[in-house]
Amino acid sequence: MTAPLLRLDRVSRSYGDREVLRAVTLDVAPGECVALTGDNGSGKSTLLRLASGRERPTSGRALFDGAPIDENDPVTRARVATVMDPGAHYPDLTVREHLMLVALAHGLGDAAESAVEAVLEEHHLAGHDRVLPTALSSGQTQSLLLAAAFVRPHDLLVLDEPEQRLDGGARRELAHRLAAHRDRGTAILLATHHDVLAAVADRVLTLDGGIPVAAEDGRW
Repeated sequence: MTAPLLRLDRVSRSYGDREVLRAVTLDVAPGECVALTGDNGSGKSTLLRLASGRERPTSGRALFDGAPIDENDPVTRARVATVMDPGAHYPDLTVREHLMLVALAHGLGDAAESAVEAVLEEHHLAGHDRVLPTALSSGQTQSLLLAAAFVRPHDLLVLDEPEQRLDGGARRELAHRLAAHRDRGTAILLATHHDVLAAVADRVLTLDGGIPVAAEDGRW
């Protein structure tokens, strides 16, 4: 079996006296997609913040490629792409400028322009590339966040309800795109409320009150 790229080893997370996650263990290998489901408040977003290195577990270990994951670490920044915050874009840069900055900052060099052109077309943003993010609809803003994750190199994708604000067609396109990245060896951990994305997953883990209560296998 392929060694896991992401390992969450009995991770717990508390905020004051409130325990949000309780001893969750989860591995995600290269070329594997794991979906998290559960009601709002079940701990999905907290687990993703631990998995991306944005927060540290109160107990347990969150490891990326065998080392503690930290979003400020250069290795994490180079190899882990996330879509977690609805406002994670530069408000004073156009759509094209934002994507070019992301591509160049992650080492694409001369290939940056063609990569940006590709994601603009794939995410139906080519006609909006010269506008500021404030001029986009909510669905287009979500498409920009996804384009910024896909335009850069990554070994691990961590996505918090990436289907939100997308219409049915865009959700299906996203599902096919995630399946293609998974098949090329990307490790994917996502939280979703939508069956179209959950169908991409090799495993679906349901959380309730910060505890895994059900798991199932499945894959396109």
